[in-house]
Amino acid sequence: MTRGKLRIYLGAAPGVGKTYAMLSEAHRRVERGTDCVVAFVESHGRPRTEVMLHGLEQVPRKELGYRGGVFTEMDVDAVLARRPKVALVDELAHTNIPGSRHAKRWQDVEELLAAGVDVISTVNIQHLESLGDVVESITGIRQRETVPDEVVRRADQVELVDMSPQALRRRMAHGNIYQPDKVDAALSNYFRPGNLTALRELALLWVADRVDEYLQQYRSDHQVSRIWGSRERIVVGLTGGPEGRTLIRRAARLAEKGAGGEVLAVYIARSDGLTAASPKELAVQRTLVEDLGGTFHHVVGDDIPAALLDFARGVNATQIVLGSSRRKSWQYVFGPGVGATVARESGPDLDVHIVTHDEAAKGRGLPVARGARLGRARIIWGWLVGLAGPVILAVLLNTVHLGLANDMLLFLTLTVAAALLGGLLPALASAVVGSLLMNWFFTPPVHTLTIADPKNIVALVIFIGVAVSVASVVDLAARRTHQAARLRAESGILSFLAGNVLRGETSLEALLERVRETFGMESVALLERESDVDPWTCAGSVGLRPCQSPEDADVDMPVGDHMALALTGRVLPAEDRRVLAAFAAQAVVVLDRRRLQEEADQARTLAEGNRIRTALLAAVSHDLRTPLAGIKASVTSLRSDDVEWSEEDRAALLEAIEEGADRLDHLVGNLLDMSRLQTGTVTPLIREVDLDEVVPMALGGVPEDSVELDVPETLPMVEVDAGLLERAVANVVENAVKYSPPGTPVLVAASALADRVEVRVVDRGPGVPDEAKERIFEPFQRYGDAPRGAGVGLGLAVARGFAEAMGGTLDVEDTPGGGLTMVLTLHAAGARPVLLSSAPQERQAR
Repeated sequence: MTRGKLRIYLGAAPGVGKTYAMLSEAHRRVERGTDCVVAFVESHGRPRTEVMLHGLEQVPRKELGYRGGVFTEMDVDAVLARRPKVALVDELAHTNIPGSRHAKRWQDVEELLAAGVDVISTVNIQHLESLGDVVESITGIRQRETVPDEVVRRADQVELVDMSPQALRRRMAHGNIYQPDKVDAALSNYFRPGNLTALRELALLWVADRVDEYLQQYRSDHQVSRIWGSRERIVVGLTGGPEGRTLIRRAARLAEKGAGGEVLAVYIARSDGLTAASPKELAVQRTLVEDLGGTFHHVVGDDIPAALLDFARGVNATQIVLGSSRRKSWQYVFGPGVGATVARESGPDLDVHIVTHDEAAKGRGLPVARGARLGRARIIWGWLVGLAGPVILAVLLNTVHLGLANDMLLFLTLTVAAALLGGLLPALASAVVGSLLMNWFFTPPVHTLTIADPKNIVALVIFIGVAVSVASVVDLAARRTHQAARLRAESGILSFLAGNVLRGETSLEALLERVRETFGMESVALLERESDVDPWTCAGSVGLRPCQSPEDADVDMPVGDHMALALTGRVLPAEDRRVLAAFAAQAVVVLDRRRLQEEADQARTLAEGNRIRTALLAAVSHDLRTPLAGIKASVTSLRSDDVEWSEEDRAALLEAIEEGADRLDHLVGNLLDMSRLQTGTVTPLIREVDLDEVVPMALGGVPEDSVELDVPETLPMVEVDAGLLERAVANVVENAVKYSPPGTPVLVAASALADRVEVRVVDRGPGVPDEAKERIFEPFQRYGDAPRGAGVGLGLAVARGFAEAMGGTLDVEDTPGGGLTMVLTLHAAGARPVLLSSAPQERQAR
């Protein structure tokens, strides 16, 4: 019997439309004449799902009794007796009621498939067994109903039903998923935007891996060995020049054309010598590639084409993007260049793109001193011309006799050519070989090494002298050219560094990294000390195992009396120390600039403190004097002998005094707390606390009927300072009550999510626009047209400050249906090490 086919609709969360998509597919098949029945579909009371069930044949369910109740499950026997072509089975991960044939619904589905029935089913990503721990860490909820991954992987088709978190939350808020009384709890817990986004990413990645498996299986079945561009991995070769941005954007466009494309930018630095890469430009390019979703890599290698190809093959790349060479046209005589070499050696599996840019053929870089100033290719050609040239010329002149003078000029021409190409040594070799061949073949007596005419001896001496002179001039010119190019490049680097430092665009670490890359060192450290007898301290370092004193360094460059730049890795030649000295001087400038910046930041902090104190004085001048004036007036009235006060009037005046004193107490408490937060003197005493002990105490300052409390006793304990937590909750609740409509209580609810506990204060007031949600936490901010009597605007600022002092957070969200929700997030007990402070109890907030 042929096994049935399984099709699964996979979703990221409940409500994305899996069942609706399954029923839509069933209607399409019925319209085509396919025998399709509903074996089990749960509508969960959703009207649109129930409408989709109309017109489809439904197999009656089996009723089972369990713990005094009656439940319905899929009747496998009835479906097998009906023997449809296609059966719809919802909720693949469902656990059957005890007494069913199988423990799990997916086992029922396996039986239907074995009987030759095609099955269409649904499952959420959180129900996959392998993702249980991941889902729990995201949502804080452990899924009890799971299905083995292999069951879903064996499906003939897996179709993703996707929906954005915002759209899903709108569906939830409109009552299309859960009943209205469950909407607020669901939106505040499982259906939070972060949870939905993470679950959606899991679903997308799982389906992408499944597609890869399908593709690999297809390639294996059809014996396809050639690489397909289904998922491109593109390597971008960077030189540190400005053309890198063009290459990165071009690679990103190539990656967008293929599904799941990935961009890897790589900069290859030589392990020795000077390089022309700009740390600032590399930092800009790193930010660009990361913003485009790629990654940045730094590789060291002397053979750039080989290092680039090794990296590309190591990451299984399919394409390489390189820029057109910046070398001048005449420089191609020394080799084909990096792009041509990579293209030639890439092989059939790697495509190489050469991208044009504005910097092409404009020259680049600081030449590296490698001993041979003329280059290896020129020296080789010089030796070939100097040794093989005279032999070939002698053979030709033996067939055509031009006379001794002409023969000497031709041999001299070869010697000059050898000098121009290879320098002094190939020219001397050419002169010696040429003179011997002339003496043997063309100077009488021939075929001997003797010279009959003394004039010929003079000619040979002149011949050798000219060769040596020309070679010396060529060698000197090459040396001067090399020095000039090096000095020009050095001046360019120093000018660039000076400009960056003057503009404040280079940090100390970036400058030291530039030093390390430029000279090919393992580590670089800037050391300083107070005096000649004090130990060295490190002001900044990069690389592995930076040295702690100049004596431990391979190269040290003193800067003044008490600072030094220390490098490890190799010994630098004398010509490189000039540039190193400039780097060291610039490093000191950068360090001084950083310290000046820190002092400026401290000055700004002091200025901010002065602003707070000024605002505090302004608040005291009015908001504190108002209740004082009320108290003074009430006391004066009571003490007056001119008026006979009734008991009701006396009670009213005493109540006014009490209210004014309470307002003063509240305002002074907030002002003191804010001053402690500003000066950093809040030291929380962290211990394990039950929320149901602290939160009710925080509600003492609000009317009894103004708050609904929902703090389950089963919540885990939290690691907080009880006094700070009470003040934070009290301030948030008082703010919520202040803006809630009359007769509408504020909800204070707590719940556990993974390793944290959240306290949510939900009001139904006017709410706050998105642009003002962060501003309400600033000191002396009162939203809207709150009257002066509403306070000095410190309550939420103090609450957030206390929350952060305890390692928690205080954020704001919109309440579904209108209003504002304050979310206080705290660490659950055991989620972090308990830190006990030695500060006395008096330092806690009351």
